[in-house]
Amino acid sequence: MTSKLIPGFLLIALFLTACKDDEKAAPAPQPPQVSIVTVVEKDAPMSFEYVGKTVSSRKVEIRSRVEGFLEKRLYEEGSRVKAGQPMFQMDAKPFEADLLAAKAGLAQQQARLKTATINLKRVRPLAKKNAVAQKELDEAEGNYHTAAAAVEAAKANLTQAELKLGYTLIKSPVGGLSSYAIQQEGAYIGMGTGSLLTYVAQIDPMWVELSISENQMLQFARQKKTGLLQPPPDDRFTVKLLLADGSEYKHQGVVTFTDASISEETGTFLIRAEVKNPDNLLRPGQFVRVLLQGAVRPNAVMLPKIAMQQGKNGSFVWVINDKQEAEYRAVTPGPWQGDMWFVDEGLKAGDRVVVEGAMKLQPGAKVRIAPAKAAAEEQPAS
Repeated sequence: MTSKLIPGFLLIALFLTACKDDEKAAPAPQPPQVSIVTVVEKDAPMSFEYVGKTVSSRKVEIRSRVEGFLEKRLYEEGSRVKAGQPMFQMDAKPFEADLLAAKAGLAQQQARLKTATINLKRVRPLAKKNAVAQKELDEAEGNYHTAAAAVEAAKANLTQAELKLGYTLIKSPVGGLSSYAIQQEGAYIGMGTGSLLTYVAQIDPMWVELSISENQMLQFARQKKTGLLQPPPDDRFTVKLLLADGSEYKHQGVVTFTDASISEETGTFLIRAEVKNPDNLLRPGQFVRVLLQGAVRPNAVMLPKIAMQQGKNGSFVWVINDKQEAEYRAVTPGPWQGDMWFVDEGLKAGDRVVVEGAMKLQPGAKVRIAPAKAAAEEQPAS
C-alpha cells in the first residue's frame, strides 16, 4: 500500500515546484504611467468677468414748452422714433393768434419809427441854423430812439410768438425707443411736472454699467504696480458681452468711463462701457456677463486645471525630475481662465508637471511618461 502512495506525493511535489517557478518568472510591477506638460513662460492675455446691466446712452424726457391742450399724439407707443420726428401736437390756435398780434404790434412800432425818423430829419437841419429851439431837437431825437427801441421789443415779441407756435409741435431730440404716452389727447398740459409727456431712450450706442468692489480695485492696482499685470494703454479695456442664453454678443465695446469715487451705498466703483447696438438686440435693463479684455500677464505660467491638486497645506502639483521620479511641489495659484490656471509661485520654465495619473503618485515614485492631452502653454479661449 505504501508503494502505491509514493507516486501521489511525487505529483504534489512536482506541482508545488512548478508554482514556485511560475512565481519567480512573474514580471515586476511597472511604474505608474503619467502624462505631463512642460512649463513655458509667455505673455498671456487676461480677462475679468463681471455682471453688468444695459442702460440707455441717452434717456430724454419729452416735455411741453408751452401751456395748453394736447390735441394729438403723433407716434406709436413703444415704436422706434428718429431724431426730429414729431411726437405730439398741442392746440396751436391761441399761439397763432398771438403771432398775428405780435406781427401787428411790430408793424405799428415800425410806423412810429418811420414818423420819428422823418421828424428828426426835418428838425436837425433847422437846429443847425437856429431856426428851432434846441428843445425841439432833443425831443425829436428822443422820440426817434424810443421808437427804435419799441421796434426791437416788437421784434422780440414776434420771435417769442413764433417760438411758442413752433413749440406746439413737439419733436424728439434723439433717435431711440419711445415709451408710453403719459398724457392723452384733450388733457391740459401745464408747466413743471405736468409738462412731461413721455420718454425716448437712445439705444445705439448702448451703455453697459458694472460695479467693481474696492478689494478688486486694490488688487488690480497692486498687480499693476508689481508688474504682474499690464493693463491696456490708458486703461481702455475692450468689452465682450455674453447674453442671458449664453450666446456671445457680436459687437465689442470699450470702457469709456470710470467713476472717481466709491459709492457710499454699495462700496463699489462704477465702470461704464459703450457698445454698438445697430440691430436693437440690446434693450435697457438687461443683465449681461461682461468680459473686460486687453490686459496682459507677462511671463505667465499656466497649467490645465486638472494638474492642480489640493491638500491639507494648500495647492500643490506633482513635478517629474530628471530621474523620472515624482516630486511634491507646493504652488500659489492665481486666477483661472477657461480650462487654464495661472500659477503665481512655485513653478518655472522647464518644469514637467503631471496632468494625468497624479492619484497614483507618491514622493520619489518612479514613473513612465506618456504624451499629455493638453499643453501648459495653451491659452484660454477668448
